[in-house]
Amino acid sequence: MHVEHHDLYSELPEMRDAIDTLRAESGHFASMCARYDRLTGKVENLEVHDMPVADFTLEDMKKMRVKLKDEIYQLLLVFRIGQKHCA
Repeated sequence: MHVEHHDLYSELPEMRDAIDTLRAESGHFASMCARYDRLTGKVENLEVHDMPVADFTLEDMKKMRVKLKDEIYQLLLVFRIGQKHCA
C-alpha cells in the first residue's frame, strides 16, 4: 500500500526555516510539532501495515492531525509577519 508522508517539511516546504527557528526558540511550538510528528507516525504506521482499526478512528486521527497542522501554520504565519516588521 502506498502511503503519503505528511511530515511538516513536506506539508509546509516554504516554512522550513521558520519551523526550524521556532522549534529551537519556542517550547510550546516544539511540543506542538512533536505531537504532530507522533500522530503522523501513528497514522502512517496504521496505513503501512494495514492494521485493523475502525474507519472512524483513523479518520479522527487524520482530522486531529489537520487541526494541529493548521494551528502550527497559524503560529508560523504570525512568526513570519513578526520577522517582516523587524526587518
